[in-house]
Amino acid sequence: MSGQLKLLLINSNLKQRNSIKRALLPLDVFELLEVRDSRSALTLLKQNAVDLIITGLDIGKIDGWRFARMVRSGLLKTPKNTPILLTPPTYCERIAETTARAYGIDAVLPYEQINKLPRILANVLSSHLTKSSRLELLLVEPNEQDSEQIDFYLRESFQITHVKDARTAIDLFHQHHFAIVLIDTIHDGLDAQALGQRLLSYKPNQAVVMIIENQEADFAEQLLLSGITDFARTPYNESLLNRICHQAARREDFMASYAEFAEKVEQLSHSQSRYKELYSAHQRILLHLNTVVLELDSAGEIIFINPAWEHLTGFSLKKVMKKPLQDFCKAEFRPLVMQNIEQILQGTFDQQKIELELAHQQGHHIWVECRMQSIYANKTIVGATVSIDNIHERKQAELQLHHLAHHDTLTKLHNRYFFDLKLNELCLETANSPNQHALIYIDLDHFKVINDSQGHQQGDRVLKHIAKTFQKNLQEGCTICRIGGDEFAVIVEHTELLDAHLLAEQLCHAVEEYKFQAPGQEYSISCSIGLTLINAKNCDASECLKQSDIALYVAKNRGRNLVHCYTEQDVDSNKMLADLAWAHQVRSAIISEQLEIFFQPIWGFKDQKVAYFEALSRLRVESDLIFPNHFIPALELLSDIHLLDHCVVKQAIKCVGSTPTLNKVAINLSAQAFSDDALLATIETALKHYRVDPTRIVFEITESASISNLSATRIMIEKLNKLGCSFSIDDFGTGFSTFSYLKQLPASQVKIDGSFVKDMINDPIDLALVNAIKDISHSLNKTCVAEFVENKETFDSLKEIGVDYAQGYFISRPIPFDNLAEKIKIINTGKTFN
Repeated sequence: MSGQLKLLLINSNLKQRNSIKRALLPLDVFELLEVRDSRSALTLLKQNAVDLIITGLDIGKIDGWRFARMVRSGLLKTPKNTPILLTPPTYCERIAETTARAYGIDAVLPYEQINKLPRILANVLSSHLTKSSRLELLLVEPNEQDSEQIDFYLRESFQITHVKDARTAIDLFHQHHFAIVLIDTIHDGLDAQALGQRLLSYKPNQAVVMIIENQEADFAEQLLLSGITDFARTPYNESLLNRICHQAARREDFMASYAEFAEKVEQLSHSQSRYKELYSAHQRILLHLNTVVLELDSAGEIIFINPAWEHLTGFSLKKVMKKPLQDFCKAEFRPLVMQNIEQILQGTFDQQKIELELAHQQGHHIWVECRMQSIYANKTIVGATVSIDNIHERKQAELQLHHLAHHDTLTKLHNRYFFDLKLNELCLETANSPNQHALIYIDLDHFKVINDSQGHQQGDRVLKHIAKTFQKNLQEGCTICRIGGDEFAVIVEHTELLDAHLLAEQLCHAVEEYKFQAPGQEYSISCSIGLTLINAKNCDASECLKQSDIALYVAKNRGRNLVHCYTEQDVDSNKMLADLAWAHQVRSAIISEQLEIFFQPIWGFKDQKVAYFEALSRLRVESDLIFPNHFIPALELLSDIHLLDHCVVKQAIKCVGSTPTLNKVAINLSAQAFSDDALLATIETALKHYRVDPTRIVFEITESASISNLSATRIMIEKLNKLGCSFSIDDFGTGFSTFSYLKQLPASQVKIDGSFVKDMINDPIDLALVNAIKDISHSLNKTCVAEFVENKETFDSLKEIGVDYAQGYFISRPIPFDNLAEKIKIINTGKTFN
C-alpha cells in the first residue's frame, strides 16, 4: 500500500515471527519484509532500503549484534541510520543497554515483553538519529596542540567535545551526557583537581580521567582516593590512551551489569521458596492487582470493585458503588459501554471486549481495555464481571505511529498517503450523493531558486512558513496536504465553484505577501493554483487529480501567481492536455534511447578545413524525425530538460569515442544544467567509459542562460575545465549590454549570434557588431565562431574580417553519424560546400 513504512523482520524462530507480526497487525502502517537469517537479510539490504529493522539475536553465523554493525557501516543500500530493534530471548537490562550502545542499536525489547512493541517502535521512529558506537567524551585541554594530538588518538572510538577552561566544561556538563571526561592537569591556569571534584559532586558515578606527569605517584594516589576513575601518565601512546579511556567509560556499565546479574541469580535461588508462598498470598492478590476488577448487578450498577480503580482513575471506591460504569467513561464512549453491558446481561453475548477512554478525577482521560463476562447462578444471568487494564501507553504509541504515517514530518501537514486516501474516500461518497467538493492543487513559483541559491535548510524554512500561511487562511471543512516538494493540495468539502475560486485567490494573495529574508537578499514568493470540482459527474480520483494538474499548468503558462479552473470546454485546458500527452510521449522516447545525434561541421579559416563539429539532437518518434524546437518545449513543460542534457552528453561522447573523424565536438547544455548536481558525474563517467580524451569535448551554453546564473555558470565551467573540457558561449550578442561579463567566465570561445551574421552583407550595423564581437573575443584571448553562414558572400566576408570559425548550411547541413566520414572527406578534399 502506498505510503507504508518498510519493515524488515529477521528471526529464525517461526513462532516468534508470528508473535511479532500479531503485535504489529493493529498498527497497519508497515509493509512487512520477512527473512529467517542474517545472510538473507544482508542480500536484501544490498539492493533495497528499508525504514525499520526488527532482528533476533541468534539469526545465523552473523548474529544480531554483528548484523547491526554491518548496517551502521554504511556499506548497504539501506541508510546507516536505519532504526534497529533487537528482540533477544533472554535479557538483563543494563547488560543489554551497554551492548546496544556499543553496536549502535536503537532499542532492546525481550521477546517476553513483545506486547510493548508498538510503544517502543513509536519512540524509535520519532527520535532516531545517525547511529555511532563512539562514546561521548568531554576533553578539557587548554593547549591547542595537545588537544589536536588527543583528538587524533581517540577520534575513532570517541565523539570528542573540546573545551579550554573549567567554566565552559561545567556549562556543557550540565547540558549534555558524557560517557567520560578527560582533563589535562599539566598546564598552568587550570585547577584540574578542583574541576574533577566539582563534576563528581554533580554526578558521583561520572567517569573522569586525568592526564598527569610521569613521576607524580603521590598525586595519582590522591586523585584515586578523591574519586577520580583513572589517570594517564605522559608520555602516552595511542593504544594506551584508548585503553584507559575505554575502561573508564565502561566501568560503571560493567559494575552495574554484574550487580544486576548477581541479583537475577539471587532471585532464582529464592524462586522455590517464593512458590510455596503463592497459595497463602492469593487472598492478597485482588487487593494489590493492577487490573481493575469490578462486579455489576443485574441492573448494571457496580456492587464490587478492587483498589486498583482508585490508582487508575483517582476516584474513591465509595463514589463508584451503586453507579453504572458508563458514568465514568468519556462521553463519546458511553453509548458503546451501555450497549455492551446490556448485551452481556441479556445473554446476547457471554463475553465482550472493547477499548475506551475512562475519565480521571483530574480531568484527563485514560485508554483502557475492558473485558466483560456474564455471571450465572442456576443457569440464570445475575450480573457481570468486568476487568479493566491500562493500555494508555500502547494506544498513544499507536496514535503516534498513525500520525507519522499520515503526516509530513517537515510541515506537519497531512502527507501524500493521507491525501490519496481522503480523495478516494470523498470521490466514492460523492458518486451517489448530490454533494459537491473542490480540489485545489498548488505549486510554489520559482521555489527551486531559493533551494539552489540558499540551500535546502533555508528552503525548508520557506515550506514551513507557507504551510502555516495556508492553515491560517483555511476554514473548517478544508484538508491541506503537502504532496511532494513544493506542491500542496487542498480538499474543500461542500462548496460551490465560486467559493472555491475565491478561497484559492485568497491563498494566492496570502503567499504573495510573504517575503523571505535571506542573508543579504530578499525573495518574493508566489504560487500557481489549479482548481477542479468533485461531483457525481466527476468523481474519479485519478481524473480529478489530472484535471487540477492540467489547470495548474495552464496557470503557470499564463504567467504564474494566478488561479485557473478546469472545465471541459476550456480551450487552454484542452490544449494543455494535448501538450502534456505529447510531453509524456517525448519523455518516453528519450528514456527509450530514441535520441539520434547529427553532427554539423564547423570550418576553420586558418587551416582551411573542418576544425570540429557541433552535436545536434533529433528525436525519433513513431518513425518521424522530430527537431529540438518541437520536443524541447515539451520537456520544459514537465521540468524534465535534464533528461535531454544527460542523454545528449552520453550519446555524443559515445560517438566521439567510436571514430577519429570527430576530432572535437561541441555539445549544447540547457540553462538548467548548471543546477543539476548529477550532470558532472554523467560527463566524467561517459568520458571514462568510452575512453574519450576530455580535450575533444567543448560544452556550449547560451549567453542569456549564463548571464541569468553567472555564479553557477562560472563554477560549472571551472569544474569542466579541470576535467580537460573547454567551454563556449553560444548566441553571443543577444545580451549586448553585458560585454564585461565575458571577463568573469573562463570560457575559451564565443559563438556570434546568427541573427547578426545572416544579414551582415546587407546591413552595415550587423557587420559592425560581428566585427566588434570578434575584436573583443580576441582581446580576451578567446576564439570566435559565426553561425548561420548560408552563402559564399557571408563566408568570404567573415574570413576577411578575421573570424576564426564558420558554421552554417553553406558549409554543410547537419550530417547523420553513419555518413559522417564520407561527407567530411569530400568537404576537406575539394573545399566543396553544400
